[in-house]
Amino acid sequence: MIPENHEHKDHEETVNDQEEVTIPARPQRNRQAPVRLTDCEITSDDAVNDEGDLIHFALLADAEPINYKEALKNDVWRRAMVEEIQSIEKNQTWELVNLPDKKRKIDVKWVFKVKLNPDGQVSKHKARLVARGFLQKQGIDYNEVFTLVARIETVRLVTVIACKNEWSLYHLDVKSAFLNGPLEEVVFVSQPPGFEIAGKEDMVYKLHKALYGLKQAPRAWNKKIDQVLIQIGFRKCSVEFGVYVQKLSDGGTVIICLYVDDLLITGSSTSEIEKVKEKLKLEFEMMDLGELSFFLGMEFVKLKAGLVMYQHKYIGELLDKFDMKNCNTVSNPSETNSKLEECITEEKVDSTMFRQIVGSLRYLCNSRPDICYSVSVISKFMHDPRKPHLIADK
Repeated sequence: MIPENHEHKDHEETVNDQEEVTIPARPQRNRQAPVRLTDCEITSDDAVNDEGDLIHFALLADAEPINYKEALKNDVWRRAMVEEIQSIEKNQTWELVNLPDKKRKIDVKWVFKVKLNPDGQVSKHKARLVARGFLQKQGIDYNEVFTLVARIETVRLVTVIACKNEWSLYHLDVKSAFLNGPLEEVVFVSQPPGFEIAGKEDMVYKLHKALYGLKQAPRAWNKKIDQVLIQIGFRKCSVEFGVYVQKLSDGGTVIICLYVDDLLITGSSTSEIEKVKEKLKLEFEMMDLGELSFFLGMEFVKLKAGLVMYQHKYIGELLDKFDMKNCNTVSNPSETNSKLEECITEEKVDSTMFRQIVGSLRYLCNSRPDICYSVSVISKFMHDPRKPHLIADK
């Protein structure tokens, strides 16, 4: 019996060996990079540079956090969040209360933004606490939402007046402007994520002033600063409600252009402008950015002959956004003797991208009036753009 068992065992091992040998190898998938990455330099997750640092960490050094948990792990962003909370409490924006019966709270979230200078360098890490205003209902949580701002054409006009009269131009920025606007409605919000008070997690904040994200926040802020400017001696322009003018006793003038929380100030007397600044700083926490250099995406350079307004940074952003960084330069904004038509038989293009390009070019017209006619021509085809229109657009 024993020899038979041995023979049987040897036979099984032989069969198993044969089966292992005859098992076919698993086919390997031929992996190819997507076509959109053909012009990109791809690095692995563990790739390091010459100094031994992870490359991907370097790429994400100034990236904006995805959520508040990630931001709290970074000292720079944590300080920005603490600064935002301190600004809210300094303005006496809210008070901690129990949520009344039959009342609902509005959730809040953190929004992070890296602010850049015109030269592309990081100027500030900004953390903003924003209310989820889309949960509000008109007539219950808010009424008026419209706010008044100066038009870009008016900003250009004021800079021309200042340049002609050799007046100085100054730029002021109100910190957390919307936190200064008093609320007429009763609004409750949840505690900021990551900054809940221990033992009082179920309590909410009752707002006395507006938060960013609320539907009525812009309107509340505009009412507040309008009241302050009138109190210190300014009169609102009757045809441009974002412009305020103060007549001085010596016949001089001080002009303010208001665009949400950015103020452009100019006038015939530098000493009077400084007095206005001091009065505003008593009411609001403000940043004095000095003489005008950057305002609403437009850059300003003061020369002996006058003031130059241009949009170099904005143009660079447009070229990056629409993949035109390596495009060829031309002397004319459009081809001469060319006539655009509807071109119904031509290939359709992405209408969203086409409209984005046209809208961007229309804003660029503020410093490039030479392209106004060409932009107006291509604007006629936004309803049904075709390939020839996109070519002319670019």
